[in-house]
Amino acid sequence: MKSIADLGDLRGVRVVIRCDFNVPLKGGVITDDGRIRAALPTLKVLLDGGARVTVLAHLGRPGGQVTPKYSLAPVAARLSELLGQPVPLASDVVGADAQALSASLQDGEICLVENVRYEPAEESKDESQRQALAAEYAKLGDVFVSDGFGVVHRKQASVYDIAKLLPHAGGQLVKAETEVLSRLTVDPERPFVVVLGGAKVADKLAVIDNLLHIADTLVIGGGMAFTFLAAQGYGIGKSILDAENITACKGYLETAATLGKRIVLPVDIRVAPGVDFETMAVVGEITVVPATAIPAEQGGFDIGPDSETLFTDIIKGGRTVFWNGPMGVFEVPQFAAGTRAIAKALTEVSGLSVVGGGDSAAAIRDFGYQDSAFGHVSTGGGASLEYLEGKTLPGIAALED
Repeated sequence: MKSIADLGDLRGVRVVIRCDFNVPLKGGVITDDGRIRAALPTLKVLLDGGARVTVLAHLGRPGGQVTPKYSLAPVAARLSELLGQPVPLASDVVGADAQALSASLQDGEICLVENVRYEPAEESKDESQRQALAAEYAKLGDVFVSDGFGVVHRKQASVYDIAKLLPHAGGQLVKAETEVLSRLTVDPERPFVVVLGGAKVADKLAVIDNLLHIADTLVIGGGMAFTFLAAQGYGIGKSILDAENITACKGYLETAATLGKRIVLPVDIRVAPGVDFETMAVVGEITVVPATAIPAEQGGFDIGPDSETLFTDIIKGGRTVFWNGPMGVFEVPQFAAGTRAIAKALTEVSGLSVVGGGDSAAAIRDFGYQDSAFGHVSTGGGASLEYLEGKTLPGIAALED
């Protein structure tokens, strides 16, 4: 993969860059600007080098329609603040306003076009439609830089097809992400510990499949743990269950034993009669019970204190640790302790600690941690998981052609 330096002197050169600015909003206000901040090193290199930069990005899932609530206006405003210079926003994606704004840029100036997912062809399965849109994107620049790691697992016009049309390079974020993730899959320093959480086993089947052969220990918490407990024959009460994958979980437990690997499950669980997810209020009393004895009328919403100790000791003993997925419903303060304990343990790893994006990255920021407290915080939950599954990521493959 070429770097920006390989593109030569960029003064006066029109650069189209794909960033991932899919940030969370509440009432039109950005609640976590981590993905915008992650793009700053690459943008500053381009701007300081005198490039004329047009940014492509998306927000949410507008489904190919102009949807005001998914406008990139808040992103443009925040990016202006972080860069300390104006970032005007075009009112369209590849129309007259975007073309005029991009063409008006002077050396060291930047603009943002509207949400690329306003264009129906951006995510089209029809290659010819995507290619036609990519040709319009290509009119906005002379070279293409890919720096939106959170979308490199998507075969989309602004990620994949445009790289076929212009001289291209990986931005600093994309190069850093791929270099760190390769350290997890190619001869990682051991012990290599993988911590997986979140609600569904199905979301991480292929990751478990691949990492069982690479990691030394898999620690499994969150909603996933209940399907593994069910696979061992234990009752899980009203806890979340991925019933279709109980057999798969049995298979993973058997495979781990055959390979001499460890799959570590919670030993105790914080349970309650329920949670009102509209108000995020706990229904009834919270108690801690053994993971093998969850009452029929209770549901598990977080790992318990003994599990926290067990998991954190394993994590702190690792030399390479990858974490993806919360240990419980961390958005409810009473069920945040497990996820908070995992986050703290990762800051104490003496080797490489990697937070695998998504809810895990959101959680560490909710807890007040800076990204610098960890070895690496991925900006792409889905992309990092697919990389660890051993899949070819289209946006990376296009840069390596």
